[in-house]
Amino acid sequence: MAKGRSSASRRRPPHTRRKHHGALTGTLKVVRPGAGEVITAEGTFPLASGGLREGMNGDTVGVTVSAGRDGHKLARVQTVIERATSSFLGIYQPLDPLGVVTPLDERIRRDFFVLPDDLSAERLGVAGNDVVVARILEYPKRGEAGVVTLEERVGAPEEIDVAIESVIARHSLPVAFPARAQEEASCVVADTQGALAEPGTRDLRDQLLVTVDPATARDFDDAVFARKTPKGYELTVAIADVTRYVGWGSSMDVEARKRTCSVYLADRVLPMLPEELSCDVCSLRPGEDRCAMAVVMELDRQGALLGAQPAKAVICSAARFSYDQVDAFLDQGASPQDLAGVVRPDSQEQVAQSLVTLDELAAKRRALRHQRGSIDFASSESKVELDEAGTPIGVTVRTATRATSLIEEAMLCANEAVAAILSAARVPAAFRVHEPPSPDDLAKVVPILAEFDLVDSLQAQAVAAGNPFAIEGVLERAAGTPYELLVSTLLLRAQKKAIYLPRNDGHYALGATAYCHFTSPIRRYPDVVVHRALKAWMSHQTQSREMRQQDKLLPQLCRDCSEGERTAAAAEYESQRIKMAELYSERIGAIETGIVSGCERYGLFVRLSATGAEGLLPVRALGDQWFTYDEKHLQLVGEDDGRLWRLGQPVAVQVSGVDVERGRIDFALAPQPKENHR
Repeated sequence: MAKGRSSASRRRPPHTRRKHHGALTGTLKVVRPGAGEVITAEGTFPLASGGLREGMNGDTVGVTVSAGRDGHKLARVQTVIERATSSFLGIYQPLDPLGVVTPLDERIRRDFFVLPDDLSAERLGVAGNDVVVARILEYPKRGEAGVVTLEERVGAPEEIDVAIESVIARHSLPVAFPARAQEEASCVVADTQGALAEPGTRDLRDQLLVTVDPATARDFDDAVFARKTPKGYELTVAIADVTRYVGWGSSMDVEARKRTCSVYLADRVLPMLPEELSCDVCSLRPGEDRCAMAVVMELDRQGALLGAQPAKAVICSAARFSYDQVDAFLDQGASPQDLAGVVRPDSQEQVAQSLVTLDELAAKRRALRHQRGSIDFASSESKVELDEAGTPIGVTVRTATRATSLIEEAMLCANEAVAAILSAARVPAAFRVHEPPSPDDLAKVVPILAEFDLVDSLQAQAVAAGNPFAIEGVLERAAGTPYELLVSTLLLRAQKKAIYLPRNDGHYALGATAYCHFTSPIRRYPDVVVHRALKAWMSHQTQSREMRQQDKLLPQLCRDCSEGERTAAAAEYESQRIKMAELYSERIGAIETGIVSGCERYGLFVRLSATGAEGLLPVRALGDQWFTYDEKHLQLVGEDDGRLWRLGQPVAVQVSGVDVERGRIDFALAPQPKENHR
């Protein structure tokens, strides 16, 4: 079954490099069958019609670039320099005397043959229509199919979720851990007594730290506590001490480096660390002693950071809260008695006061961030709820609340404090860097903001120049409107992606001079890197052999982690789309309301208000007339009657069809009620 697959099954086959004579070298990105782009050092060029040739997604290719009919530069693949895909997920069919494997990834357009003398299907017990992992022996050539051998029978379509398996395969996500890593994990035990015996370890078991996470969370990275002091506040953030158990160069460490982060698909989690660590030994479960890395921060009465003291620690979480529980507690008067059943009676008063203080401090920290130019983009996360069989049964839409905010602000504060320490000490680490946006990208959004009356001419200039206060002002003016989320999304897409770098270059969107990720080492490898760096600084061991090895690999680690983060986000998004489409496959014909969230020549994207599901309303469904596409304002204009379809416009639609494997929902305009002429 699928859970047996590991990253080892996707090693590149030998002899995949060829001499290349193209004018440029780049990476091929296929977005749909026959269409894509080539990313080169000189820029990114769309593929010309028929320009894909023998290329496959991710390949390093040699291309020629020439002007198309409209003058835009287009690329044509001339040769494949290095292959990126060595195996894929597909559906097997016996076709005497051959076998045929059809890739599940629609971007791979050709079938592959299993040759008559290849007995892999018989050896694995593969039957017709089974989903298999196929390893490529010969790549397709023009007019010729490729050749594969079967490596694994994943299962029959009725046994597995083929659509989710295809996401895992498309992004080459490792599932099973190597045997050595699993063996190491099975030998790990919580070594709290050993930690307490070490110099410098603080015993914080009497401090009433608590965890606050989604109700479905199984791994608990962080615990928090806050109290008021004569100067202002004391905030303690304790983080799972992963590096105590995952040593540099161990099998678990090497595998975590490959994975770079946990991947949270709609129906499963592909963890960065084996579950023995992520859900047990490292997880800050209530009532259990755990090793942690703690940062105790002193803040003034306005919430400004005065100082921070990091330390190795042993903690015992006083309670495990869900976000909903904390929101209910804060919204209903914050009475200690409301914590009954979650917190011991003798601790309820202190825990209640800590939660109230965290909430108060979060508001002050947020205000301080805004004063320095931090930007808060509105967000809404739609998560499809599944039953035990993996069948969609509903949707949970989560937006920012007081509970999520108090945790977010505590984590931001700890991350900034640690980054400031490492930056000041010039200790190499994985810093989280966000560069200012390109004025060209922001300028494209300005006309749409003007359509919503969110900017005047001066404000438009400030937004286009990347002034963070101007951008935050737009978001504040859009707050509470039907198009709040749309405006936030447009401005967010105009930003550059935050990345990991081995140097501190600041964080534009947070308005932070130094920033890193410290608070989630169970699920993010950059946090593991930061923990090692912080421990080395605390123990004056920054030149140890382990740190020299990590420092040498740091640039590549940062690149890998940045790429891994993007891959995980894409896979998570695709899996949610698939399950959303599966949910709406039972709602064909249903009428729902939403707003226009995107506009292309071929139609409108509509985001449904109730669930956040997004689907396509094709241009042919808008009426019996031609529509002109206004690219500047992202709108469609009817040529006959001038009817306008624009972003943010409310619309009632009818679910007309779904494609579950592609995660696609199609809409038609909702039928107009018939007039009663009686």
